[in-house]
Amino acid sequence: MDPENVKSNLVLILDYGSQYTHLITRRIRSLSVFSLCISGTSSLKSIVDLKPRVIILSGGPHSVHSPNSPSFPDGFVDYVESNGVFVLGICYGLQLLVQRLGGIVRVGERQEYGRMEIEVVRACGLFGSKEVGHKQTVWMSHGDEAAELPEGFEVVARSQQGAVAAVENRERRFYGLQYHPEVTHSPEGMETLRYFLFDVCRVDAGWNMEDVLNEEIKLIKGMVAPDDHVICALSGGVDSTVAATLVHKAIGDRLHCVFVDNGLLRYKERERVMETFERDLHLPVTCVDATNQFLSKLKGVVDPEMKRKIIGKEFISSFDAFGQDLEHKFGKKPVYLVQGTLYPDVIESCPPPGSGRTHSHTIKSHHNVGGLPKDMKLKLIEPLKLLFKDEVRELGRILNVPRAFLQRHPFPGPGLAVRVLGDVTEGNALDILRQVDEIFIQSIKDAGIYDSIWQAFAVFLPIRSVGVQGDQRTHSHVVALRAVTSQDGMTADWYNFEHKFLDDVARKICNSVRGVNRVVQDITSKPPSTIEWE
Repeated sequence: MDPENVKSNLVLILDYGSQYTHLITRRIRSLSVFSLCISGTSSLKSIVDLKPRVIILSGGPHSVHSPNSPSFPDGFVDYVESNGVFVLGICYGLQLLVQRLGGIVRVGERQEYGRMEIEVVRACGLFGSKEVGHKQTVWMSHGDEAAELPEGFEVVARSQQGAVAAVENRERRFYGLQYHPEVTHSPEGMETLRYFLFDVCRVDAGWNMEDVLNEEIKLIKGMVAPDDHVICALSGGVDSTVAATLVHKAIGDRLHCVFVDNGLLRYKERERVMETFERDLHLPVTCVDATNQFLSKLKGVVDPEMKRKIIGKEFISSFDAFGQDLEHKFGKKPVYLVQGTLYPDVIESCPPPGSGRTHSHTIKSHHNVGGLPKDMKLKLIEPLKLLFKDEVRELGRILNVPRAFLQRHPFPGPGLAVRVLGDVTEGNALDILRQVDEIFIQSIKDAGIYDSIWQAFAVFLPIRSVGVQGDQRTHSHVVALRAVTSQDGMTADWYNFEHKFLDDVARKICNSVRGVNRVVQDITSKPPSTIEWE
């Protein structure tokens, strides 16, 4: 599809703080429709400039009765009506529409959370060919409810308790769902979104990775002057590798890749990654050993956010030094730094400087986002910053990055620093963790289940436990094993290993790694936890 046609079919999500907001973005993209998410309190100009075909108002933890509750800007209703933009409110978004258009929202007599059954009471554009009386299970999460609808609105579905579950005003192109269609707990939710976008809004599907690739190459060529040199920070992960391959395709040998060994890598990671770069990817890469530089700055630091910021600052310092070497060689200072920042990195690091976000919490500062110093000399090129992990893998396949490399589990930029809880320089925590992680990952590969798992790793816990090894009492370290399944990293479930597998792994670890006498498994989903521990 032509890039301009893709933009003319944009589905824009206004974020009001729901933990599921960015899942809406992902679900719509899975239908080959381009979607973007911006703050729900963005200015009208920010919305108008994007020229959306459809706007979705997300859910959120707020009540429309609260004095500081977020809302769309003044002039929003006039804009969407005069430009034929379709609007869908989800949960809080529905309540916001009802209240702002003259209806009444009140505190529900019986709040609804979790799986509920709804019934279609009027055939409409939201439920397609579903007949009146059709019932389906959905995921509810609301305390307030629509008590009186604005003029021209109709109820099209109710919950089993009688609460308004779906509304519409076809003439004005306003629609609303009181439940979350984007979550898997609403089995018919994707069908509803699909019908709404294609049959009601007449959106054209056609967004694909080939378009993304061509558009990004065009943007990079337009951004980077013919005599500019660019540094790429390679971590050995999928994201930075795909970013480097893409930029190399755009500007050729004016891209200079650097792999920084920060002393926080996995077992033999440096040797394995450099071999892959040279043998399989044919990328020109310089390896810099900065172990002492990083670990000296991390000594005594236990706060995870502080770790990330220190590591981000030291990475930039390393890149600046590499840039000075290039300046001596080519007589021109590098202008840009390429990073493999992804959409979830930006999302979870919000509110980043200048983003305007006020209704979502910072989950963690990604070293590519919240960890960057404000006085950084290099300008950023982030060709993947609007993509999810599975989309990056698809882009990598188009760029002929080897499949074995694309299927690697994600590895955080701060490395083992966020998998050693506490001071990473204390004792031999890093060495212990490297050995444990190697045993765990190799066992997963030997069992043939590596590709079934989104991410697996070990965690070093800052506690000791009593054990018995060799008929003697031990007071040694505890390690945790973490493995999850996911589509995009925004939500995740723990992987259910067979008991024998866990038994074998635990025995190998305790028998092979000196200093460990207890192995536990993390069986927490995301949410409420994150995938990484820090």
